[in-house]
Amino acid sequence: MSELSGYRLMWLVALFDLPVRTKAERREATLYRKRLLEQGFSMAQLSVYMKFCRDKEQSEIIIRKLSQDVPEGGRVDILMITDRQYAGIVTVRDNERVRRKNPSQLSLF
Repeated sequence: MSELSGYRLMWLVALFDLPVRTKAERREATLYRKRLLEQGFSMAQLSVYMKFCRDKEQSEIIIRKLSQDVPEGGRVDILMITDRQYAGIVTVRDNERVRRKNPSQLSLF
């Protein structure tokens, strides 16, 4: 088994813009968000979801699946970042830096 490395462990960040003008489009957008949650993503912001992956191979599998589910007229950008890069994210709320609490490894595996 390979050693855990902050350069091997990955985070997927799904950023999306989905059409929501009609009732049917809103329903499809809601279903897409639900599929992200079913895949283990957590909502960071309304159209930004994040998921931890053990490696690039697992990330690629998830990206292929998500690519098949994009509603017509929607745009989804998926960033793949290492755990080391994720650790460098700066969060600011109400003009103050917020210290993020990373999930424990036990909750990730």
